[in-house]
Amino acid sequence: MQTTPTSDPTRCPLCGGDNRCAMELERATGQTQPPCWCVDTAFPPDLMARLPQEAEGKACICAACVARFAAPPLS
Repeated sequence: MQTTPTSDPTRCPLCGGDNRCAMELERATGQTQPPCWCVDTAFPPDLMARLPQEAEGKACICAACVARFAAPPLS
């Protein structure tokens, strides 16, 4: 996982990809969105520790990074 520091709320601060944040989409468009995928997702402390300080509280980690972090290492 590469680190791409960003505070763009639509981009994952770890990979720079689209984080699919429903809350940010609603804020940007004014259109009601279903609950964001992240609401029911557990973010391990070790993953959260990888966030660049300037992105904390400003941009969500994407589902792909959460899944990569949770995947068992290849042997």
